[in-house]
Amino acid sequence: MDILVILLLLIGLLFFLGGAVGIIRMPDFYSRLHPAGKLDTLGILAMVMGLALYNLHHFSLESLLLSIKMFLIVFFVFLASPTATHSIVDAGMRAGLRHWTKKKRKV
Repeated sequence: MDILVILLLLIGLLFFLGGAVGIIRMPDFYSRLHPAGKLDTLGILAMVMGLALYNLHHFSLESLLLSIKMFLIVFFVFLASPTATHSIVDAGMRAGLRHWTKKKRKV
């Protein structure tokens, strides 16, 4: 059980790290939102799954209810994150932010 918890926490850490690197490396506003929305949501899913399993190590009604609350938080993040990302993209479009285009090199 401990190995599974550690594995899930490491997977979540890798998703968060990938999201941070994606935000830094992407060229424009719109493409930076993609790793922020996708990888952070997957990172929180993996981390909360690991924490919920760790919480259930000593099974009781209180630990079960706490684990259910953790999964409800993940559920609400899954609902809110794509909605927030879409709203931010819409605000950028309305503000007139242009998409990144690769400039041709002059030879």
